[in-house]
Amino acid sequence: MAIKLRRWAAFGVFAAIGFGLGMMWNHGRLDCDAVGAPSEMKVVLHSQAGSDTAKGKVTRIGQVIGLRPEKKDYYIELHANTWPSILKRIRESNIRNYSIYLAELEGKLYLFSYFEYVGDDFEGDMAKIAADSETQRWWKETDPCQIRLPGTPEGKWWMPIPEVFHTD
Repeated sequence: MAIKLRRWAAFGVFAAIGFGLGMMWNHGRLDCDAVGAPSEMKVVLHSQAGSDTAKGKVTRIGQVIGLRPEKKDYYIELHANTWPSILKRIRESNIRNYSIYLAELEGKLYLFSYFEYVGDDFEGDMAKIAADSETQRWWKETDPCQIRLPGTPEGKWWMPIPEVFHTD
């Protein structure tokens, strides 16, 4: 019974985290192979009609990565003072409702990110982010804070998290 409760509690943490996120764009790079950096996972979780885009399409994306304990405070501070150029680039690349959450599970730190893509050229918008010099500079600060998780697909940085439930 205690094991089941712990499992449900861990699941609940991630489920609760999933409702709302917005990472300043730290790893908003979903395809940065063009600049030689490790690329982040893109997972198209669900599309739905919405009012934030002219075409009415919203794609929700969730992902997870580890956080180095010794970098926790620095990572939090960076995001508390996200550079305006990074926020602008995220917005211009059709990213909305971007969040990053921090959770500790079984003594390890994890970052969970969620965002909504409202454009009509995801790959093109991600390429613009990856090519942005300020974003590349931001990643030089954030990448050393993170731990790529076992099982993350080859060449990817963040682990995709499939959506199992959604309601409006």
